[in-house]
Amino acid sequence: MEIGIKIKRLRLKNGLTQEELGERTDLSKGFISQLERDMNSPSIETLFSLLEVLGTTPKEFFDDDEEVKIIYSAADHTVYTDEEAGYEIDWLIPTSNKKEMEPVYLTLQEKGHFKKFDPSLAETFVYVITGKIRLVLGENEYFASAGDSIYYSASHNHHIINEYAGKSELIVVATHSYL
Repeated sequence: MEIGIKIKRLRLKNGLTQEELGERTDLSKGFISQLERDMNSPSIETLFSLLEVLGTTPKEFFDDDEEVKIIYSAADHTVYTDEEAGYEIDWLIPTSNKKEMEPVYLTLQEKGHFKKFDPSLAETFVYVITGKIRLVLGENEYFASAGDSIYYSASHNHHIINEYAGKSELIVVATHSYL
């Protein structure tokens, strides 16, 4: 078992720097760094102290990780259609709402539009597979055609509209914002 890697994952998940974790456990940043690289081993007391600060129990920490799913088939997808707005959204990863990113396959019918989003801390990537879209980002408008990519901070209201005389298909990946 690679204790250091698991400690590092938990530290990052909790948004802590090595220095912050060290301060909360009375350990040096250097010790935390060496621990995460499996260059030293903590005493049982030190490990338990680290786990407490990182919000886990020894049992949870030492339980074998459940198998992580890497490949998702079409059967795993969840599809929602809004005929009035003219779009279909296909969540490509069923647990994406629990992850850092949310990838979706978005199909916009002619004159279709995806819902308007309020400003957030999220970042968004869009790849246009077919068609042409208009992105309204705050007071600005941007146009992208098949083969184009878009990347933006969602710090303004934003909205995607189909500007093609047919359907437009997109891959959209947005990070979750934690306000």
